[in-house]
Amino acid sequence: MQRRSPPSAALKLTAALLLLACAGAASAQTAGSVTHLSGTISAKRADGSTRLLSINSEIREGDELTTQHDTYARLRFADGGEVVMRPETTLQINNYAYDAGRPAGDNVVLGLLRGGLRAITGLVGKRNRDAYKVRTSTATIGIRGTHFGALLCANDCAGVATVSGQPPENGLHVDVASGAVIVANGGGERLLDAGQFGFVRDAATAPILRQPQEGVRVTMPQAISQNNASGSGIGRAGQTECAVQ
Repeated sequence: MQRRSPPSAALKLTAALLLLACAGAASAQTAGSVTHLSGTISAKRADGSTRLLSINSEIREGDELTTQHDTYARLRFADGGEVVMRPETTLQINNYAYDAGRPAGDNVVLGLLRGGLRAITGLVGKRNRDAYKVRTSTATIGIRGTHFGALLCANDCAGVATVSGQPPENGLHVDVASGAVIVANGGGERLLDAGQFGFVRDAATAPILRQPQEGVRVTMPQAISQNNASGSGIGRAGQTECAVQ
């Protein structure tokens, strides 16, 4: 009988690296899914790949989601929370940890890199409000069980409607429909209650309260805000995502 040679050190190393890569890919927790879509949304995954998503596509911890021009997308998270993204918005799922039986492990951190969104917090925001945050380049939004809007402008909000008719100024605009939020940065913090508007010029300037006639409200089309799904899938019937080559 011929004796087999033991695997070389190089082969062992290659196998170990493959196992680690697979383990890393499997560890990305499913955070939720796309429920409504009116255009194109892509996800840059933690492994570096980029995929086009459609209705029913999974969103995962570590995803960087980007909507294209004229695209609105509604996301539903595992704890029942929802986010609607405006066109030309980039949202990162920095952390998403939710287990119905382990409230102490809750951890939801979203990063609004550009654009705007409306959010309704789910069970995490109700049972462990300090575990839910939305981070931006100018301030962090902490919630108190709420429905709010956020718009981050950097010379790219010319198409956003305002009461004055002028484009919103650069910075972070926040409006609260129900509940309350705390907007905080290196300059200070501000509590915003339902019906109030806030503004943060930059990371070093304290958040301020804006009067309703000066506030900017993030609005969404009725088809998205009222749960009337629109848009179509990508690729073959039933295919919920495809890779970007």
